[in-house]
Amino acid sequence: MKHRALFALVMSLVLTFFMSAWVTYINVGLIDNFIDSWMSAWLLAWPAAGVISFLFGPKIQRLTTTVAAKF
Repeated sequence: MKHRALFALVMSLVLTFFMSAWVTYINVGLIDNFIDSWMSAWLLAWPAAGVISFLFGPKIQRLTTTVAAKF
């Protein structure tokens, strides 16, 4: 359980950090307060992604194992 929680925390941190930068850039471009806009988006996205990763990670892992076994 500790490993699963830590994995969800770190994976969601890394993924949302880069994805929020990309989406912020697409939406507003490189404006003067880009970093502020990006960090606002990231701080909202990270907790949600962490919870989603923790809750749905095992189900998604089982699904991918099933799908991969068919190829």
